[in-house]
Amino acid sequence: MAIETKKMAASAGYSFGGRLKAWPERTKAFYNDVRTEMKKVTSPSFKEVQATTAVVIITVFLFGVYFWAVDNTIGNGITYLLRYLSHR
Repeated sequence: MAIETKKMAASAGYSFGGRLKAWPERTKAFYNDVRTEMKKVTSPSFKEVQATTAVVIITVFLFGVYFWAVDNTIGNGITYLLRYLSHR
């Protein structure tokens, strides 16, 4: 598919006129390639969407808890350090 496009471009030459003449053929080849690839696309089932949505929600929740714990730990450490250094 991409090789055919390169062959068309090579046979048309690198001049502006050659590229302009090859444009309709290249455009047609591109849309044929798009049509072929779109025929391979399938939509997920409702059950698959539910499963992946649940995984995303649980993962976001776990990351939120993790980052909250890390933030509090670092924040409390810095607060302790600043209080310790200011009393000296």
